[in-house]
Amino acid sequence: MAAKRRLTDDELALWQAVAKSVTPLKRKRVKKPPADKGIGGEDAPPPESKVAPAKAPPGKRPKVAKGPPPNPAPVVAAPKPAPLLTPTPIPGAMPGIDKRQGERFRRGQLPIEGKIDLHGRTQAEAHDALQHFIERAYKAGKRQLLVITGKGMTQSKSGILKTNVPRWLNEPAMRRLILAISQARPEHGGEGALYVLLKREK
Repeated sequence: MAAKRRLTDDELALWQAVAKSVTPLKRKRVKKPPADKGIGGEDAPPPESKVAPAKAPPGKRPKVAKGPPPNPAPVVAAPKPAPLLTPTPIPGAMPGIDKRQGERFRRGQLPIEGKIDLHGRTQAEAHDALQHFIERAYKAGKRQLLVITGKGMTQSKSGILKTNVPRWLNEPAMRRLILAISQARPEHGGEGALYVLLKREK
């Protein structure tokens, strides 16, 4: 293999002169896609601001606009239930009746304008008969009535009616028409009868 030949002084000087006259080429930079471009070249939405909201200085609260207070809903009071009717009313404590009239009522001194005898009837028959009697008397404008139940005898119909009639008179259908009830005087049946005082028809 032939040995490499060395450059002569003239050749070396020529090469150095050529090398000095050559300008090096600049590298082309590859352009990157802009950061604000989305997929497909569409503009991406601007990034959300991460600046914290301004805080009110300590010791001071932000002012809130004051408007007129809302109108509260009107409170409707529930109607009071009618007091329970009892065969032994207290004079002066019967709503709708003054003390003098209440005393006369209890003593049987008011004229009796109607009477019903419930003897010998079943409870269902007695209940229906009593309700119809009260309603007819009210519509006719009558005031004091006499209801005969019979005295309380063990295992008798009279005893059952004596217990149930005051309860029936407190049922809404009849209670709305009645002012008061009271045990009758001996001459009108005593423990086996009741006075019933009706309201005036409106």
